[in-house]
Amino acid sequence: MSEVTNIALDAMGGDNAPAEMIKGAVDAIEKEPAMKVFLIGREEVIERELARYEYNKSQIEVIHASEVIETAEPPVNAIRKKKDSSIVIGMKMVREGKADAFVSAGSSGAILVGGQVLVGRIKGVERPPLASLIPTKKGVSLLLDCGANVDARASHLVQFAKMGSIYMEHVLGVKKPKVGIVNIGAEEEKGNALVKETFPLLKEQGDIHFTGSVEAREIPHGQTDVIVCEAFSGNIILKLYEGVGAVLISKVKEGLMSTLRSKIGAVLIKPALKETLKAFDASEYGGAPLLGLNGLVVKTHGSAKAKEVSNTLIQCVTFKKQKINEKIKECIQSDAASAE
Repeated sequence: MSEVTNIALDAMGGDNAPAEMIKGAVDAIEKEPAMKVFLIGREEVIERELARYEYNKSQIEVIHASEVIETAEPPVNAIRKKKDSSIVIGMKMVREGKADAFVSAGSSGAILVGGQVLVGRIKGVERPPLASLIPTKKGVSLLLDCGANVDARASHLVQFAKMGSIYMEHVLGVKKPKVGIVNIGAEEEKGNALVKETFPLLKEQGDIHFTGSVEAREIPHGQTDVIVCEAFSGNIILKLYEGVGAVLISKVKEGLMSTLRSKIGAVLIKPALKETLKAFDASEYGGAPLLGLNGLVVKTHGSAKAKEVSNTLIQCVTFKKQKINEKIKECIQSDAASAE
């Protein structure tokens, strides 16, 4: 029998909480028997919603949290003052080893602060990046950092490349993943000060497959498996990617419904089109893990619905099975030993 993965889920975080969080948890345990989900939030609200479902009672447990951290609250103050919030309780469960992972669609700032303050960084990790899978022509690529460290240094980006490579190889099964740094041209001499400083450092790393610069227009083609940048650029890329994808899907559907002939054609191509458009659905890829912490913390979209929540919970099981944290720790410690 597989070892059980214990996951703390913030039932109160996100635009669609608690209904979609709870539905996602129920869907996930149906697919993954080696999983237990702790639903954290206002007990009476969660129990009322859970009563709508038939599920294995041994795989879901409710943990009461009287407070909720709202999106607009200053993150540091919220983590300090709301000690009985779903985010703080979930983070502490990971720190204390009661949960293998914490998942939330709630306040990004509170999750980033809580991850570093409550869960803590792996020794030697300078900055933990948010790592998001994005669809490409060849499958998916990992974009990091996409939201945690706006003012990153060159040494941070080198660590991002290494952690991203470990994730892509062991979670996605990509052998020797190609690593590229976001730039405004392919030439090594191009870019801002950060890119120019980081580029030669990445070239020196023998444990990653660095392929050079990657321009924004090449990202959707899947030129690299791991896309490295600081969070300002990464978040812009991610949000633009999601926005353009949503508009394209909307326009395709609109075009197919515009005339009688196109509607007939839509019926014929619907199965193939549905499968193609599925690749551009962000909910298919789960959440964005905050890599480099002592435990797994995953941020899902604030608008996450049940499918994304379910996929994120299953993603956590893979993360644990592949011992991603242990591999990151080993890599960082090896680098530290080499530097001495």
